[in-house]
Amino acid sequence: MSEAISTPEFADPYTLPLDELDVSNPMLFKANAFWPYFERMRDEDPVNYCKNSPFGPYWSITKFDDIMEIEKNHEVFSSETGGISIFERMADFKTSSFIQMDPPKHDVQRKTVTGVVAPTNLALLEPIIRQRAAKILDELPIGETFNWVEHVSIELTTQMLATIFDFPFEERRRLTYWSDIATSSEVNGGNTPESVRREGLLECLEVFTGLWNERIKKAPGNDLISMLAHNPETQNMDPMEYLGNLILLIVGGNDTTRNSITGGVYFLNENPSEYEKLRNNLDLIPKMIPEIIRYQTPLAHMRRTATQDYVLKGKHIKKGEKVVMWYVSANRDKDVIDNPDAFIIDRERPRHHMSFGFGLHRCMGNRLAEMQLKTVWEEIMKRFKYIEVVGEPVRVQSCFVKGYEELPVKLHTW
Repeated sequence: MSEAISTPEFADPYTLPLDELDVSNPMLFKANAFWPYFERMRDEDPVNYCKNSPFGPYWSITKFDDIMEIEKNHEVFSSETGGISIFERMADFKTSSFIQMDPPKHDVQRKTVTGVVAPTNLALLEPIIRQRAAKILDELPIGETFNWVEHVSIELTTQMLATIFDFPFEERRRLTYWSDIATSSEVNGGNTPESVRREGLLECLEVFTGLWNERIKKAPGNDLISMLAHNPETQNMDPMEYLGNLILLIVGGNDTTRNSITGGVYFLNENPSEYEKLRNNLDLIPKMIPEIIRYQTPLAHMRRTATQDYVLKGKHIKKGEKVVMWYVSANRDKDVIDNPDAFIIDRERPRHHMSFGFGLHRCMGNRLAEMQLKTVWEEIMKRFKYIEVVGEPVRVQSCFVKGYEELPVKLHTW
């Protein structure tokens, strides 16, 4: 099964020279038309050099094991040198965060906030997530068309973000706004004017600086701001480093869950036999969740910069060159994942995917994301026999965040 759609806007990748394959075009992702590009690169040129793109020249790494090789070698492939996305950081508005750092500083800052997703804290969060998911689902209209993204995916994840930051709950949609503008700037191929992004993120910094100043005067708490404010390793961050970590934690806490909640509904509609399999055996939910995350791949890529010359698959990557690891392609690598283009909710090894990255930068919130998705699907299946997708999704215009803006659905009860 292929998800590619035919569209006159894009050239057939099989008619282009290999060095003219540019998968950084955000419109390819908005149109869901990128699949054959990656298929050809995996088969013919898995370490592909694109010399001309709107974001400059870059290497595309498209196979699972090659990405693992890079992820394991942070000495050669740096997150700190050039950032984590294909886009270049703006020299006059440069933020930093622990995902954009190499050891040892990365390890220290990451350790500061991992307590929020420790098993003991997840156990405390689970009943809160369940209660909120139940309330959101119980308030949905039955038999009427509505946007699943807006009413369920965004609302659930934003409530969770407000909880782990201990952010004013009634203002939680500001978190959604900051998350969206952080990744949708025109400079990054999105629709948000750069001036709007900067203004919004400076507002984010101002609000969170106020919260920091409140938390530093109180006893340490279990929220992310308190953890950063009270830890000696992070309490003296400069403002742009604080903003960078906020963006990382907001986007990281938002996109994986939000877009996977939507993707799961869409994939089950595309695969009615799998939906029926789920209805007949709700014990499959724990296996279905990582399969949804693999099949969605909420972040399409991560980027590294070579700190020295390196040979990969016979290709000579030079010091200073941009190396883009396409997780979305690795998750369809048939040499590593059996029948990867199929959505199968009872896979034997469902967690064998690249959606959370690998190595020292592996997503620290992966278990929280899985728990949220598991909980919401348990609550969905208690209430609805069928969430019917009644129109095509509107996808995000980005080669970084692989997500949805709209998914029209109707609910059918048991």
